Amino acid sequence: MQSRPTIWLFGRCHVPRSGLVNIRRRTFATTLQRNAATPELFDVVCVGGGPAGLSLLAGLRASPATSGLKVALIEWQDLAKNQTHSPSPTVYSNRCSSLTPASVAYLKAIGVWNHIDHTRVQPYDGMQVWDGITDSRISFDWAETASSIIPQQSTPSSSTIAYMIENINLTSALQKHLHTLGGTTIISPARVEGITFGEETPNLDLSSWPVVSLNNGQTLAARLLVGADGANSPVRTFAGIESRGWDYGRMGVVATLQLEGPGRAGPDHKIAYQRFLPSGPVAMLPLPGNMASLVWSTLPERAMKLKSMATEHICAMVNAAFRLSAVDLTYLHTMDGGQKDEVEWREQHTRFKEEELPMKVIAVQEGSVAPFPLKMRHADTYITERVALVGDAAHTIHPLAGQGLNQGQADVASLLRTITAAVETGQDIGSQLALEQYNSERYSANNALLGVCDKLHKLYSFDSGPIVPLRSWGLQAVNSMGALKGFLMKRAAGGA
Repeated sequence: MQSRPTIWLFGRCHVPRSGLVNIRRRTFATTLQRNAATPELFDVVCVGGGPAGLSLLAGLRASPATSGLKVALIEWQDLAKNQTHSPSPTVYSNRCSSLTPASVAYLKAIGVWNHIDHTRVQPYDGMQVWDGITDSRISFDWAETASSIIPQQSTPSSSTIAYMIENINLTSALQKHLHTLGGTTIISPARVEGITFGEETPNLDLSSWPVVSLNNGQTLAARLLVGADGANSPVRTFAGIESRGWDYGRMGVVATLQLEGPGRAGPDHKIAYQRFLPSGPVAMLPLPGNMASLVWSTLPERAMKLKSMATEHICAMVNAAFRLSAVDLTYLHTMDGGQKDEVEWREQHTRFKEEELPMKVIAVQEGSVAPFPLKMRHADTYITERVALVGDAAHTIHPLAGQGLNQGQADVASLLRTITAAVETGQDIGSQLALEQYNSERYSANNALLGVCDKLHKLYSFDSGPIVPLRSWGLQAVNSMGALKGFLMKRAAGGA
């Protein structure tokens, strides 16, 4: 019997698979033309140059076990333009994220955190969350909660719940670190025109390898193809993986705000605020100085009206969202103008505790108000043979918990561990068997978080009925249990 040839690629053994398994042919293409040129071979090709894709490549290059892999990054936008260049200390991007300590720990481990512009990062150690109908409230204060659980420990080792950071600050740091590490083929800007399987020749069998064709004529064959290419992932389409979920019929509105002061507890004690309204939660998250980031989930018609308002009326509406009743807010959204005067009059006739609320908004950064649709999606699996999905390509979550980017970073950290283990044990890093560790670690964790956020959104959509007093009682009960609050805070911070 004739023996099958063994092919050595990049220092590792590759046994041709044709004749051993029947591989279903999959394709993704915007055009059906096939590039006849021999593709360049890579161990890992990542499509998508956002935080997830960049941090995966940085992790692979930083790890001694995987630094010898040949890796490439494909991004359709010009990455050179997606960096901070002499940013103003009073101007912030409206695309900000709340990084958990677990995400920061990963970024530190791969050497990225040193490249962050820390003058534009705001840690916060407190959260105020309350029901917009009943005003039942839960207060998260790390130092206070830790001392109630362990009385003798008056000061915890770290009081930070999360770090507010502009996405562009993070992607700039990741690009700087990749440049410092070297060894990564970055193709940007370039659009994926098609993905097919390679060919089998007498000297090389690429029949199980994805081959990515780009609009610049390049073709890349990947031992492992990683989709970090967003909710409409071409890589996921090629892999034949279904993504299921639903639209919420809501839009998120983001904006950069200027407040009348740095915070009620001073610049060294920052607090995040979130109020659950029937139309959706509104959150104000601290940035350095007197700045803050707004994320307001609301009805589409209200979102578009907010975007079209004059600045003074947007300020009034945001202040009203944290102070006035849901009925008042409904009326304010029907007005064709004059919201500023109307809010000032209504505040004079409304009882609220100003000390429990965020500082008032006095300005909105020009051009920062932007709406986007809210949806929940979850892929049926994160892996197939020679394909892995991370970040939004695998899951899309409601922003009420601020966990979207953190889920992606946790995916990347897990996939890096999985690839490292495969390299160290001599496995094929693209095989589904080797990738199963990543899928088993992340699928259940993400599915649980998606479910919690979805249920919270639905729970707080009620403005009447028996569910309202029940959820109010639940908030009050959790607020009175230090141990339970500590557990929830640890989970929110990315702990086990």
